[in-house]
Amino acid sequence: MREEFKLKPISREAIPRAIQKAERYRLINQSWAAESICRDILEIDPANQQVLVMFVLALTDQLVEGHGHAMKTVRETLPRITDAYQRAYYTGIASERSGQALLHRGGMGSGAMAYDALREAMSWYERAEAIRPPGNDDAILRWNTCARLISGNSHLAPQPETAYEPALED
Repeated sequence: MREEFKLKPISREAIPRAIQKAERYRLINQSWAAESICRDILEIDPANQQVLVMFVLALTDQLVEGHGHAMKTVRETLPRITDAYQRAYYTGIASERSGQALLHRGGMGSGAMAYDALREAMSWYERAEAIRPPGNDDAILRWNTCARLISGNSHLAPQPETAYEPALED
């Protein structure tokens, strides 16, 4: 039988220290630990913009490992980012990382799915570029990365259009 635990809440005063810990865990490639800390912080401060961004990044860090279910949580979290530029930029990051994970894992149809995710990322980066703060070309840098990735991988291509032909009855 699986044991269930009641999670212990952290104090509001512990949030700055917890944020530092989450950042460190991401830096040492322990995104699962950063994700857990972000969840604890968001229980106390659900609108914390810095933590919402870090939560999205921690979840998308895990996509290469095959945690595709994380994208559902990412897509639920992104609308909570209130700054329009950051929301567009990090939605692009999530789509780009999803595409890179698909490319890395491979498999049937992965080239077309990765292409679609990267093109979606590029679209979000274009939205972010249009409203970016002065001197911030991060969205352009990411857009160029996606463009180079697609251009440099011949198996990244849109799904070929197939015409639907209904079965003929006799």
